[in-house]
This record gives sequence, C-alpha cells and structure tokens, in this order.
Amino acid sequence: MVTCLEIDRHDLDIQLSRSRLVKRAYGIDEIALVPSGRTVDPEITDTSWEIGGFKRDIPIIASAMDGVVDVNMAVALSKLGALGVLNLEGIQTRYEDPSEVLKKITSVDKGNFVPLMQEIYKEPIKQELINKRIQEIKSQNGIAAVSGTPAAAIRFRKTIEESNPDLFFVQATVVSTEHIGAKGKETLDLSELCKQMNMPVIIGNCVTYEVSHQLMKAGAAAIMVGIGPGAACTSRGVLGIGIPQATAVSDCSAARDDYHKETGKYIPVIADGGIVTGGDICKCIACGADAVMIGSPIARADEAPGKGFHWGMATPSPVLPRGTRIKVGSTGSVERILKGPARLDDGTHNLLGAIKTSMGTLGAKNIKEMQQVDVVIAPSLLTEGKVYQKAQQLGMGK
Repeated sequence: MVTCLEIDRHDLDIQLSRSRLVKRAYGIDEIALVPSGRTVDPEITDTSWEIGGFKRDIPIIASAMDGVVDVNMAVALSKLGALGVLNLEGIQTRYEDPSEVLKKITSVDKGNFVPLMQEIYKEPIKQELINKRIQEIKSQNGIAAVSGTPAAAIRFRKTIEESNPDLFFVQATVVSTEHIGAKGKETLDLSELCKQMNMPVIIGNCVTYEVSHQLMKAGAAAIMVGIGPGAACTSRGVLGIGIPQATAVSDCSAARDDYHKETGKYIPVIADGGIVTGGDICKCIACGADAVMIGSPIARADEAPGKGFHWGMATPSPVLPRGTRIKVGSTGSVERILKGPARLDDGTHNLLGAIKTSMGTLGAKNIKEMQQVDVVIAPSLLTEGKVYQKAQQLGMGK
C-alpha cells in the first residue's frame, strides 16, 4: 500500500498545458467530515483555544470590518468567550461619532455606494481616536484586539504601543516577509515588529505552507489564512488571486505542525474568510485551523454597527475598490448567533452548538482531536437529496 509520504507531490498535479503542471485546490464546500468508530457527548467537548496568552472558550473571531466590530461589539464578544477585532483604519478612528457616517453607508443606493465610501474614508485617521477606542474597550473589561495594515503599523506604531492593546493584528490582502518596496519608501520588517512590539502580533493573510512557515519564523503569535473568500470581498475577481480555503488551511496548518516539531512553539492558525455556517467552521477546524475569523455571520447581529449591512476592508480604496456592500439582514442578538438558541434553520445561529455537536458526532473531545478527523472530497455534499429544501428555499436550500 502506498502511503501519503511516498507520493511525490507532482503525482497530484494536473496538466494545464504541454509545459505546465498545476495543483488542484479545494474549497470548504467541496469537502465533508467522516464519523469515526466513537462518539462523544457534546456537553463534554472542549472548544477552547489560546491566542497571545488569552484563553478563549469559543474558537471564533469577528473580523476587523466597520460593519462588524465597534467598541461595544468587541466588549460583548469578549464577555461571551469569543473575540472581536477593531479596525484602526476604519470609521471608528476617523470620526469622533461614527453613527451618522454609518447611517449614510447603510442607506445609500448601489450606484453611489463606492463614491460615498471613498469620500468617507478620505477623512484622516486621528491618532487620539486610536488611543480612545482601545481604552474604551479595556475600561469595559474587553480584550482590546486591534488591526492595521502594514502601512498603518509603520505610521501609527508609536501610538499603538503607547495605547497598549492586548493583541495587534497586521492584516493585508497578501502579506510576506520579503517585500520589494518603492525607492525612498519605508517598508515593514515583520520580524523586527514582532520582536519589538510590547504585545502579541498576529499576521495575515497567507495561503501557502512556505509563507506560513516564514511568518512563524518571523515571530507571529498566530497567522491568518485566506485570500478572497469573504462574502464582501471581490479580490479574487478583481485581482485573480487566492487558494480555496480547505487546501489553504490544510497547507498552512501543516507548516504550523512542522514548526512546532522544530521549535516546540505552537502558533495558532486562523481560517479567515468564506465562513458562514457552523458546518463551515467545523470543516475549517478539521482541515487544521485552531479558530476562524468571520465577518458576515456577526454582521447579522442586532448589535452590529452595520445594521444588517456588511462591506469589505478594501472597498473604500480610492484607486481600486476590492469589495462591495452586501445586505445580510439582522437575525438576532450576537449571543443567539454564537450560543443560541437557534431561531433559523440554515446553520447561522448557535455556532458554538454546531461545533460541539459536530465534534461529538465525530468523536473529537477537543480542537486538536477535531483537527485529526477524516476528510473526504464531496462536491455534492450540499446538494445531494436537497431537492425540496432548494425548491422551497428552506434550510440548506436558501
């Protein structure tokens, strides 16, 4: 019998042309999880994980998007056992009172949306608001997790350090340890940043084994995996870049495991983007993720600042908008979305309950065991036998 270790990686390639072999990659909609010979009572499953010294009971992070996380949402998520990340380059740090700005974004028509966003985000970021928002979260006993692009990490580094957030996420569409910058422009040394910042630095996004391993060596406290699968993201269409999440998460998790063997340091992998239902979360964990970062499911919370709308971080770009505003609606409180009881039948309520039930069904007592369950390629998983649901727009047919 041939083992996986004996298979040359080129044996798995597909011939694109006479001169080029390409790799087949899979999305989370194309895989399924396989039950083993045992089951576990969901009530005794352990879904906890750790990031930057903070233990969380729920392996869910809310994305650093203006329609998803504000100060109140960050505090609420912290108290529920999850985590929310505040965007340091968004509306919260440009406007003392963002409420009127948010009303404009949620009420504008489709044709005028991008010009409005570009105008709104021309307002300069105010360093005093960076400090104010971080202190507002901490004063309410929330975990102050904040996010900025590499450019923001350069420009506002001193302010961020002085404000002392608990976690700093450095996020870009694609991040790497080797950047060729324009002449005369300062570039970010990720290794130096991780060593010198007085807080854990989480870095993303990436989709390959090699880059993940490099980011871990640079000192990342965790890495985020995913380019372009987000509900409000159009990077794949605009830029043509990305790897489907099941393959990306699995490859980056392999880098984490190898790095752990080499150094004894365990660096969490966070699947970021394209994750909507409890089943999506379960499949990401089974592919190797320690946690997930989600936007649209939390944007549907009654407390979300977007009030039923969700838009991407790169949407306001003055040059090349790579995102759009989508209407997700408001379906219940953030507690209902995370912990239930579920009021909807489409897998978007009681996400924690879905994780625990899936783990119990698969015989996994904790996240590490969930990462080892069997996975199969199953392109018909979401459509097989669902004729009536599809016809009646119910459950998985919505």
